[in-house]
Parts: sequence; C-alpha cells; structure tokens
Amino acid sequence: MNKIIYILISLVLLTGCAKEEVVPVIVDFEFEVFNEDFSIPVQVVFFNRTEGGEDYEWSFEGGVPSRSVSRNPGVIQYDAKGVYKIELTASNQDGSRDTKVIEIQIDDPVVIDFEITNLVDNFSPATYAIQNNSSGADTFSWTFEGGAPATSLVKDPGKVTFTEPGEHKITLEISNGREMYNLQKTVTVAPFLVSDFEHTVAFENDDYQVPASIQFKNTSISATEYQWDFEGASILTSTEENPEVIFTQAGKHSIILTTFNGKETKVVRKEIEFFRNTNLREIKDIKLGINTAHSSNTRGSFYSIIDRKVYTNQEVTPEIEQRIDLVFFGLSSTFGRNRFVSPTKISETTFDVFQNPKSTIFINSQELCGCTASLSVSQYDMMQDDVLLNSLTIQETSGGLQDFDNTMQPRIVLFQTQEGKKGAIKIKDFVDDGQNSYILVDIKIQKESR
Repeated sequence: MNKIIYILISLVLLTGCAKEEVVPVIVDFEFEVFNEDFSIPVQVVFFNRTEGGEDYEWSFEGGVPSRSVSRNPGVIQYDAKGVYKIELTASNQDGSRDTKVIEIQIDDPVVIDFEITNLVDNFSPATYAIQNNSSGADTFSWTFEGGAPATSLVKDPGKVTFTEPGEHKITLEISNGREMYNLQKTVTVAPFLVSDFEHTVAFENDDYQVPASIQFKNTSISATEYQWDFEGASILTSTEENPEVIFTQAGKHSIILTTFNGKETKVVRKEIEFFRNTNLREIKDIKLGINTAHSSNTRGSFYSIIDRKVYTNQEVTPEIEQRIDLVFFGLSSTFGRNRFVSPTKISETTFDVFQNPKSTIFINSQELCGCTASLSVSQYDMMQDDVLLNSLTIQETSGGLQDFDNTMQPRIVLFQTQEGKKGAIKIKDFVDDGQNSYILVDIKIQKESR
C-alpha cells in the first residue's frame, strides 16, 4: 500500500515539471535621425530591441509608410512639422503581449539668411539696416563687430551704426531648440576723409616759367565733391576732380583743395612757385657720340630740342627724323675734326640721309665766321633770359661752317632752328672713350622764336 502511494506522488511531480513556462514579451526600440536633422524632410531608421516577441505591429503617425509588421521597418520619412506617436506592439505564441509608445518632434526646415542694406553711404558713421530672412528658428543672437549696438537677441535688430573705418563682421546665430546655425557677413566702412593732391607740370613747362600748365591729380580719400581755389592762374576755382590749370603769374601761389563726402569736410593747402618768363631754356649735360658711337647705337649723335633727347641710329624712325634739330659729326676719338650740321645736309657725313629733314643754321667756328654774331663763354654763362640770343643775327657762312677740334675748351656753337629759335651750345668736354667717345655739352635756346 505504501508503495502505491509513493508511485502516485512521483507521477504527479513528474507531470508538473513537464509543463512549459510562458515567455514574457518586453517591447523596446531605438531610432536614429539621419544627420541628426529634425527639419523636414526627416528620415528616421528604427532598431527593434524587443525581447520575447514573434509578431510585430508598428504604427507611425504622420510617417511614410504609416504601418509595418516587420521586425525592423527600415526608413520612415516625415514631411510635415508636428509631434507624432510611434507605437510598437509585439506578441508571441504564448499569448504574451507588450506595447511601447514614444513621441517624435518634427520641425520645419531651418533656413538662415539676412540682408544688409547701406543707408545713405558707407562713410563713417555708416548706418546699415538689417533684415532677417531666416525661418524655422525661434531664438536669434546677433553680434555686430564694432557696431552700435554690439549685440542683439531680437529677430530683427533694425539699424546698426559703425564709426570706425574698415571691415566689420555681422554674425547671426539661430536655433530651433535642437539645431543651431550661424552665418557671417561683412560690411566695409570707408576710411576717414583725407584731402590731398599731387601735381604734374607739362613737359614743356617743367622750368615753371609762366605761363605754365599744371595737371592736378586728386589723391583724396573718401571724397565725393571737390572745391579747388587757385592763385595766379587763368581760372580761380574749379569743381573738377582732376583739373588742368594754366598759371600766368610769377611767384608763390597757394592751391587750396576742399573735399566733402556729405559727413565730413577737409581742407589741404599747398604752394607752387612759378617764375617769370625768360623765354630761355637751359638743358645740361647732353652727351653726343662720335660717328662710330652713333652707328653702333651706344651713344647717339642726333638731338631733338622739343623732345630734349639724344637718338641713336637704330632709334631714328621717319617720325623721329622730323623732330631732329642738331646733328653732331665727330670723325674720331682724337676729336681732330668735329662739326654740327643741319639735318638737311646730313649727306655731308657718314650718316644715312633723312627723308623729311628739318633745317638748322650753325656757326661752328665763331672765330672763322666773318659775321656779326658773337657769344663768349662768359656771356653764355651769364645769360638769364633770351635777350642776348635774340639780338644775334645768325647767318651761315663757309667760315662759320668749318670743323673745329678740341683745342678750345669750352667752345660756343651758335644755331637757329627751322622754327626761328636761336640757341647756343656750350661744349664743355671732349671725352675719349675709343669708338664710344663723345662730347659733353649744355644748350641754351629760346623757348619761343620772336
């Protein structure tokens, strides 16, 4: 009997142990937003972390797609702003079931932009209107480098003023609570007003003898208007930016430039000294080469009064030919035979003949001239105007055209150009440099014939 009871108890215990236990379902999931960008369109991928589940049902409020029965539903896209529920229900064959619901906030796109408008001009103090064109944000932080105000937290800060010249950065930082964006732009305030000018005298007036033409170059900074005042000139005032003015009176004359830009006014005054018209131009230290120097293009023998320039053989063009007044012909470095010849008589030298030559009269040897024209070295040195030159009657004679050597130093050679200008050449030195030998001369000539 006891044995039967023991067997029955053992069967009951074995039957209880064989019964299966119920597996519970614990729902859990995570998600990631692409690029952490919650501004539409938003793409979200879900990761199912559920334990004990076999069947799944997803619900995506506002999402595309809106439902899924996959364990991992892939990418869900949201195209409208809002707060949406995401629900996952999981179950298994044991009848266990669990649900998890979360919310996701989808934002409008965040766009950052602003516009800067200069009011009046960019001269100091320069005022700018700031227009905020941003969207999707609810907080704003402005920084105005060197501006007044320096900062602002309102959406539209209105007007900002900058006083210091130079570049100033304007920075806007916006946020929608989760995302932050910033944008920087630069405004440039013009330098403070400076009034200044330079001047250039016309080449033919570079001795500053009146009348003298002066070209003024305005070098002012941040100026928009100009007022010039001139002393001793053909005009007394001008509003041009870069006027050209003829000064007609000798003496020191003031030039006053007043500049404006609507916010500042500045004045600068300078003096230029002009001299009486002596009708005499002096040109110093001209080097004229002997024939070999000219032909080899190392030192020219042709001289233009109007250009005040020596020309070598290769520099002479048909146009330059018509500007040559003086032709020096030196036979050799011994300077035994030298003379100045008219461009019309260049065939008497070894130089190429000109096609359209000018005519110049020379007196190479005053001692052989047999004429009334005479000018000594001391007279040449003392000349301060053209009175003495103008009194000379320069005529070409066979004696006056004779060659000269280097035994007389200095030597004065007289001439008269095709335009009737009378002049004198002072030969100061005969420089022996082999085939590159040259004479060193000064010239005094009338600026205008009379």
